[in-house]
Amino acid sequence: MPADVPAPAQVPAPDGVGIVWDDALCEYDFGPYHPMAPIRLTLTRILAGAAGVLDRECVRTLPAPVASDEELQAVHDPALVQAVRRSSPGFEGLTAEDLDELISFGIGGDDVPPFPGMHTASARIAGGSLAAVDGIIAGHVRSAVNVAGGMHHAKPGSVSGFCVYNDAALAVRRALDAGEERVMYVDVDVHHGDGVERALWDEPRAVTLSIHETGERLFPGTGFVQDTGGPSAQGTAINVPLPPRTTADGWVRAIRATVPALVRAVKPTLLVTQHGADTHRSDPLADFSVTLEAQREVMMLMKELADEVCGGRWLALGGGGYAVIDVVPRSWTHLLAVATGEPIDPAAPLPQEFLEAADRARTEHGLSPEPSVRRFGDDRPLAVRDWEHGFDPEDPLDRAVQAARRGAFPEWGLDPFLD
Repeated sequence: MPADVPAPAQVPAPDGVGIVWDDALCEYDFGPYHPMAPIRLTLTRILAGAAGVLDRECVRTLPAPVASDEELQAVHDPALVQAVRRSSPGFEGLTAEDLDELISFGIGGDDVPPFPGMHTASARIAGGSLAAVDGIIAGHVRSAVNVAGGMHHAKPGSVSGFCVYNDAALAVRRALDAGEERVMYVDVDVHHGDGVERALWDEPRAVTLSIHETGERLFPGTGFVQDTGGPSAQGTAINVPLPPRTTADGWVRAIRATVPALVRAVKPTLLVTQHGADTHRSDPLADFSVTLEAQREVMMLMKELADEVCGGRWLALGGGGYAVIDVVPRSWTHLLAVATGEPIDPAAPLPQEFLEAADRARTEHGLSPEPSVRRFGDDRPLAVRDWEHGFDPEDPLDRAVQAARRGAFPEWGLDPFLD
């Protein structure tokens, strides 16, 4: 990609912030023993409401309509859409022959088992992110959040990693089709945003940047620094794979050392970000040691970059997160608060309404009814050493970050040792 990308013309943005919600979003449910439990959405809604975030003057509720087959096929193969439709009776309504055919699309294993209403529930998540980006493009809202979104592993022709339809890739494609000059997608989930990268691999107007635990150790086993985009879009796929056990300070350090410089160099007209909460130290499916304070810091950074570079035009999505009671609702309430105005102090106590709802959820999930958390944060203040103060070549994290900078920065006219 050329280094001298011209700055796009900016149009004054409205003050509203769209929040996508429909109770039917909780129907995306793989069953009682699956890690992606919809209670994480219900509790996020309860906590954000009890904290007063949803009552802020700027909030505009956006719908989550069921995306049409035509809309889904902007990214997904028609055969996949039909396979998901066939899966919608769930296991009990499918024959052994059906399951044999569906497994070729990734449907039927432990990750993505069929469930009743699968197509409608999955298409509704996609429709919510499409409604959000439509609202931004039309000028009805300046920015928007869909915490039910972020299904970044779904591929054009197959489901994967708990993800059926890739709402993130669909939203980016919708924005490009509507005339956006450049869209940048930043993914801070602990897992590589492989499905979004693949869907936009050869699209020069879209830049994907994923910061994740190395694929040498974690699903989906992809996302290396040498993966840089298709023949017509070299430099538009950027990966920052980090070592296992990355700490909160190290994670923020890595993001500060890569994301701001690249966003400013790319100059997108729309920023799309994915905020999987599974980087957290309590998440059962990964082994980063990130805190809520660190996740909140990165959310604030993304908003600042959107305000600076895109005139505030920002679509924020949820994603992974499997500590569904104690972590995900707090993380995504921070995201909603950052997007709509004043961030929440991590030291603030959790509202009693949420504590009671979380207590009931623990009982329903066979867990101890005694709440394990009482505050919005983890009481772990950050102490981040910024990259400009030098890097340690003996530190695995610093080596990983510098490798990513050396791979990506020159494509955008940046000096990997200075910028």
